[in-house]
Amino acid sequence: MIIDFHTHVFPEAIASGTIEKLEAFAHIKAQSNGLLKGLKASMEKAGVDYSVILPVVTKPSQFRTVNEYAASINGRDGIISFGGIHPDTEDYQMELDQIRAYGLPGIKLHPDYQKVHVTDPRYLKLITYAVDLGLIVTLHAGVDIGLPDEVYCPPEESVQMLQYVETHAMHPEQAKIILAHTGGYAQWDAVEELLVGKNVYFDLAYTFGHIETEQLLRIIRNHGADRILFATDSPWNDQKADIEALKALNLTPEEEAAILGENARTLLHL
Repeated sequence: MIIDFHTHVFPEAIASGTIEKLEAFAHIKAQSNGLLKGLKASMEKAGVDYSVILPVVTKPSQFRTVNEYAASINGRDGIISFGGIHPDTEDYQMELDQIRAYGLPGIKLHPDYQKVHVTDPRYLKLITYAVDLGLIVTLHAGVDIGLPDEVYCPPEESVQMLQYVETHAMHPEQAKIILAHTGGYAQWDAVEELLVGKNVYFDLAYTFGHIETEQLLRIIRNHGADRILFATDSPWNDQKADIEALKALNLTPEEEAAILGENARTLLHL
């Protein structure tokens, strides 16, 4: 089984403009059109069984629209969608309860787009409550190549966030927190120093082609392949190419199977 734990799609009305805008910001080229049908075509080509869609709420007023759409596509044709929430919401507990009621398995937070540091009390309380509800929490971590001037979720702040959850959650041992981009895009030395070995998952989104192979292997082996999730950041990386890149690492069959899908299958209760 192959599960891509980090993908994005956009409604048809805004997909083309959004992709063009993000391409200009980040100086990169999308590998698909950003539509749900484009993602499904990529999955078929690459042999991906499930893709997890991670929506980003950039202002509180988007909550209902984003999450109603997420609920409408969740669980259909190999698509699993998380929900989105903004830290400036007036009632984060009510909105997280609603995400759970929609049947969405987790939430995506993007500190850079939401302009809030991961150590901000708004995030700390929100993440802790999400953990208490049994929701998976995925955060953009490290540099955002489209917004590189300030890093809102660097490894040193991720450590503080994890410590807060550990001391404030009702069942911290059950926390399912994922730091995207192998713990922190372009900050992998600090990831190795501060985060490897902690009770947190890393996804591999937008990692291949941007990190030295030796360092990636070191992170996987020292952190544990059981806490690494295959992810592409589609449409920004190509699913088929990233699967081939993972297989080229020459991991053990057990490590490869765990990363490609078994870890995700367990997290998602598939």
